[in-house]
Amino acid sequence: MLSDRYGLPVSTSSATARDSYVAGCDCVLSAEHGDASQLARAIEADPGFALAYAALARARFLLADVAAARQLAARARDLSATGTPRERSHVDALCLSIEGKPIEALAATHVHLAEHPRDAMVAAPATGVFGLIGFSGRQGREPEQVEFLETLRPHLADDWWFQAVYAFALEEVGRLDEARALIERSMAINPRNAHGAHIKAHVLYECGEDRIALDYLDSWLPAYPREGLMNCHISWHVALFALILGDATRAWQVYEAQVHPGGAWGPALNVATDAPAFLWRAELAGQARRAPLWHEVRDYALKAFPKAGIAFVDVHRALACVATDDRDGLAGIVAELDQRTASGRSPAGDVVQRLIAGLTAYGRGDWAVAIVGLEPALAETVRIGGSRAQRDLVENTLLAAYLRDGRAADARRLIATHADRRPSVPVAGLA
Repeated sequence: MLSDRYGLPVSTSSATARDSYVAGCDCVLSAEHGDASQLARAIEADPGFALAYAALARARFLLADVAAARQLAARARDLSATGTPRERSHVDALCLSIEGKPIEALAATHVHLAEHPRDAMVAAPATGVFGLIGFSGRQGREPEQVEFLETLRPHLADDWWFQAVYAFALEEVGRLDEARALIERSMAINPRNAHGAHIKAHVLYECGEDRIALDYLDSWLPAYPREGLMNCHISWHVALFALILGDATRAWQVYEAQVHPGGAWGPALNVATDAPAFLWRAELAGQARRAPLWHEVRDYALKAFPKAGIAFVDVHRALACVATDDRDGLAGIVAELDQRTASGRSPAGDVVQRLIAGLTAYGRGDWAVAIVGLEPALAETVRIGGSRAQRDLVENTLLAAYLRDGRAADARRLIATHADRRPSVPVAGLA
């Protein structure tokens, strides 16, 4: 029987189907453009290849094409019924998340990996800050992510995909030296890994090495297609590093060409969060408000995500409403969040509403009220998902509120709590 790159048997007799499947899976794992064409080739070579349908379903899901992903997942389920027990378990774990059952998907992932710890495609949805653990809403999700990956380490330690995602998890808990060494090893093996380039940018951000990070991304990004899954978000990092380094002209150029709605293509989740995050951070750094850009972002975010339910997105949707003084839009978001919390459907509890209250107060210039709202919520911000770098938006807003309220000593004290990280803090007036 033929095997995949991880030595796991696959139920196809077609070498072409197997080779295209392996290439497609590597594209999914690295966010390299071309996964759809490779996996379509695998299916063409073997129309009964259940794993190829499941991988393509995962690829479409990552592109936010949920309807197509679910159709492919259903086909994978049908075909896997006659497959091996591993393949049935593999398909089940992947399809559950696509079917909107994240809790069941994570449970199935743990069961599957206990028996097949080298199955990277099954492990992948549980990794990263937007994965099944990252979006779980749990306060301890960061150490949980490390623990999850450490169980796989004996089986995947030399694999470039594993090294990259493990480096990300280590960086998020402040183990920066280990993370840096690991991501360098990963990128040496597969330098075109877009997830790896993104993770390296995060490690350098946490180390405060903004110039090195920007130079690295400037050398890496031009060869990555604009249609690539990570183009929009890596471009956001470029804009952010330029802003930190004081090159506002470059930062705005990148934002308007590659980050804002209508710029470089990206999944709606990235566009709806990266765009408002940059605009807000630009203002914290001393840039004037650009109202038309905010209205563009607000309209996009509310159209792409008309309902609450993803805490990380909900914070950024609300941010766009704050910046555009859309009180009705903001009230609608908060009301829906309150309903979800009351019915037990909010994994992050009420932290989103508390963050929104603090950000709203900051938006209207009520610094003292903003501080009262953001201070106690800061420690729970991890529950909304996203990376430390992304959640710095909340801390930087609190720092700006301290400064505007004449509490510079409190701002310095908050920065001094960074025992395990050294990011630059682009907040105007912060010496």
